[in-house]
Amino acid sequence: MNRNSFLHFTLAAVAAFGALGCESGGVGDPCIPEEEYKQPFSGFSLSEVNVESRSFQCETRVCLVNHFQGRVSCPYGQTTADITGKQPTDPARCRVPGTTGEVCVTPAGNTTDCNMANSMDPNARNVDEVTLPVAPQLIFRSTNDAVYCSCRCAGPEPAARYCECPSGFECEELIRDIGVEGRGQLVGSYCIKPGTKYDPTHPPPPNVCKLSDDPDSEPESQGKKRRVGTICGTKDGETANPPL
Repeated sequence: MNRNSFLHFTLAAVAAFGALGCESGGVGDPCIPEEEYKQPFSGFSLSEVNVESRSFQCETRVCLVNHFQGRVSCPYGQTTADITGKQPTDPARCRVPGTTGEVCVTPAGNTTDCNMANSMDPNARNVDEVTLPVAPQLIFRSTNDAVYCSCRCAGPEPAARYCECPSGFECEELIRDIGVEGRGQLVGSYCIKPGTKYDPTHPPPPNVCKLSDDPDSEPESQGKKRRVGTICGTKDGETANPPL
């Protein structure tokens, strides 16, 4: 699924969000957006903001994806060649967060081990593997920079309750009112980490997580160095941000 629009919103059940607001406790906690639990999801785009307003992973109930590329749960991404040439259990493959790549479902709806399913029923379908190519994460705009629990700290509704950003965060407008029905309760500002405001005229450098790179290497941008293994995780499948 391609995501070329400037803003994408997760709008499921947001009616209560604008009225109730949220507390600032838990801001900055890691979260994995619900979109990543869908097999045919190719990942987020650097050009978009996604606000998941009923995240059960967040104390604030808001999982923010602020101009981020790829999938949180698959830092190195995957290519079409990976999908066709590597087993779903391979560490180089993207999978639904928290799964092993070993679960299959038969046409009759029975869940079984994929190895057994393939020998018993050739039509069994793997339900763990991500089925589309996924872009790798950007090293200089990683999950730590752009995906975490947040809350709405300002907005146009005078009667709404807004949170106060905790120390180490700043209130930044991310979603403007463009007159689209149903999105008004997401419009406004959210707590983000200092120095992570996205500037489309100065995008982050193109360095991405690559399996071919030495995990101890440290690319540099604007005087800042980042260790590949710390940002992207190890090559044996352990990630810097393990699935929740």
